[in-house]
Amino acid sequence: MATPAPAPLAPLAERAGAPSVLPPLTAGGLTWRPATRDDAGALLDLRNTVAEADREPYRETLDELLEILDAPWRRLVTDSVVGLDADGLLRAYGYVETMPGDTSRVRAFLWGAVHPDRRGEGIGRELFAWQEARARQMLAASGASVPGRIGGFLEDTAPAPKVRLYERAGFTPRRFYSDLERDLRDLDAHPVPDVALDGLRLVPLADDLDEPARLAHNDAFRDHWGSEPQTPEQWRSGRSTYAPEWSFVVVDPAPDVAALLADPRTDGETAAALRAGEPLVVGYHVAARFTADFAVRGHPFGYTEILGVRRAYRGRKVAVALLAAGMRAFAADGMAVAALDVDTQNPSGAHGLYASLGYTERHGSRLVTIEL
Repeated sequence: MATPAPAPLAPLAERAGAPSVLPPLTAGGLTWRPATRDDAGALLDLRNTVAEADREPYRETLDELLEILDAPWRRLVTDSVVGLDADGLLRAYGYVETMPGDTSRVRAFLWGAVHPDRRGEGIGRELFAWQEARARQMLAASGASVPGRIGGFLEDTAPAPKVRLYERAGFTPRRFYSDLERDLRDLDAHPVPDVALDGLRLVPLADDLDEPARLAHNDAFRDHWGSEPQTPEQWRSGRSTYAPEWSFVVVDPAPDVAALLADPRTDGETAAALRAGEPLVVGYHVAARFTADFAVRGHPFGYTEILGVRRAYRGRKVAVALLAAGMRAFAADGMAVAALDVDTQNPSGAHGLYASLGYTERHGSRLVTIEL
C-alpha cells in the first residue's frame, strides 16, 4: 500500500508567529540603532573581545567583518542593531541572516553578543528577544510554504547564560560539529596517501573552474542535513581568507554526458553546463588561510573550508585525493597542521574518513534551532 503524501504546509506567514512590532530595547541604558559599515572597526573590537572572553578558537580580521557587512543580500537597516553606551562605545550587537539560495527550507540565523563588562544587566535577554522576533518576521515575509528554521550556533565553551537564553526560548540541539586537526610536521613518519584517480584529473582551482566547482558543491551537499543550494553571489562571498594556492578540484575530462543527463540525480544547472560543454568538476577542496587564528591555536594551520564530491562520483577516492593534495600544500607552505570542521552525522561518512587520515578533535560546537 502506497504511503500517503504528506499534507501541504501552510505558508510560513501563518506558521512563523511573526509579531507586528519588535520588542523594545531598553536594558542597560544603551542607545540602539541599525549597524552600518562605519561600525566595522568598533564591531571588530567587540567581537574579538567576546571571542577571547568566551574562549572561542578564532579571531576575526577587518576584511572578514567587512565581507559580512557588505554581503549583497544583507539588509542592515532592518535586520541588525548595535547598542552604544553614553560615551558612544559599542557594547552589544545583533543581526539576523537569511540566505538567498534557500529553497527547500527557509532559515534565519541569529548572531550577536554583549560586551563582557556589560553582562548581567538584561541586555542579552532583550537583544535575543529582538533577534528571535525579527527572525520570525523575516521567515513570514519570505512568502514560502516550505519548512522554516530559526537557528543559532553555540561553541562548547559558550557561557552558561547564553546557553540558557536559547533553552528558555525553546531552541533544542539539532546538530553537532567537530573542529579537527591533523599534524603535518613529520610526513615521513605520518605520510599522506598517494591516490590514483583512474581517468580523473586533479588540478588547481583556477578561476575558470570556480563556477563548475559551485555546481559540484550544490550537487555534493544536496543530501547533507541543513544544506541549501548556494547562489553564485553566495559562493563568491567571503573570499578575504580564500587560499587559491591550497585549493584544488578533480575534473572528469571525458564525462559520460548521456548517462549523466539521464540520471535523475543530475540537477538542472549541471545538465545545462553539460549540454554547453562546460568542464565537469566532480570534487573540490576550497582552502582558507586564517592568520588571525594562528596565535589562538598556538601554531600556523591550513584550513579545509569546503570539501565535497558529486554523488555520482563517490567511492572513487576523490575526497582522499583532494585532502592529500591540500595537506601537502599546507605542509609545503610551512603549516604545522591541517584543520577542518565536520558535521558529526555527515551522511557521506566524512568523519570516519578524516579519522582514518589522522585527524583528531580539538573543539566542538552545536546548532540549536526552532523548527517551523
